[in-house]
Amino acid sequence: MITVFGYPQTRSRRITWMLEELEQDYEFRLVDFNKGDSKSAEFLAINPAGKVPAMQDGELVLTESAAIVTYIGDKFPQKRLVPGTGTAERGLYDQWSYFALTELEQPLWTMGKHRFAIPKEYRVPEIMKTAEWEFQQALSLLEKGLGNNEYILGSEFSAADILICHTLIWGINFKQVVEQDNLNQYVQRLRERDALKRAISKEEASLPNEE
Repeated sequence: MITVFGYPQTRSRRITWMLEELEQDYEFRLVDFNKGDSKSAEFLAINPAGKVPAMQDGELVLTESAAIVTYIGDKFPQKRLVPGTGTAERGLYDQWSYFALTELEQPLWTMGKHRFAIPKEYRVPEIMKTAEWEFQQALSLLEKGLGNNEYILGSEFSAADILICHTLIWGINFKQVVEQDNLNQYVQRLRERDALKRAISKEEASLPNEE
């Protein structure tokens, strides 16, 4: 069984969402940052960077969300969430998956690092304006790429939509303005997917009860 190491509302949701779409059993193992789990010897043996997500499938351990999503999609090709290698659809899938990480996510992670993730002495508050501008540029490109399509590859939902939609939700949670109607409708439509709702429920159920 696949094991996902993660924490709610992080990139690990990309993995749980993907597995729920595939209707696969998996174990969600909470890495509780508040308790120092990410710095434990046990977890550092899984991911020396001390970050989530990480995935273990037998002897294989992967630690990058897009690589994990693509690996899982290739493992269960009958679900057609990742197009076959060597096809035009796979080329477009790769293009938009890399775009999600290098263009759409990158400015958001810059914001996150300089708000809370890196040590205070290395944070540069002045970078926020640049990051916000970069995110708006990425939104403009995505608006054109999506066009009137229901999903980023056209009429078929794919794992690239998971990467993109998760990142758009991240941006919205960071109070970034999304003015494009097609992108707002896209996010609203994908938020209604049952697989995403199940993933959220499973992650939240892993949290310790507050007493």
